[in-house]
Amino acid sequence: MTNNTLKCDWCQEHSLEELKAVVHWELPDGSRAITITNVPSYYCEQCKFTYQKEDLVKTIEDQLLLISTELLPVSVSFDELMKQPRLLKRNYFDFSSYN
Repeated sequence: MTNNTLKCDWCQEHSLEELKAVVHWELPDGSRAITITNVPSYYCEQCKFTYQKEDLVKTIEDQLLLISTELLPVSVSFDELMKQPRLLKRNYFDFSSYN
């Protein structure tokens, strides 16, 4: 479904489609990559690019830093990833959220 109110972050056209994508992500420790399915994403009809918004990328990165990644299978859904128990409540190394 194309959403004419959303503007593509890359080409600035109003031709985005919201979808669920499959992405491949390197774990923070660099030990391996995993596949994450059903990731909320956007596809631009104009530039033919599928991407995730920066806040979602940060959410995934933070979650991977805060969980025991050695327990993750090679492929995991976005929802399953976000349900993994955290070792810490939040990413205390991210100073961008402090004012």
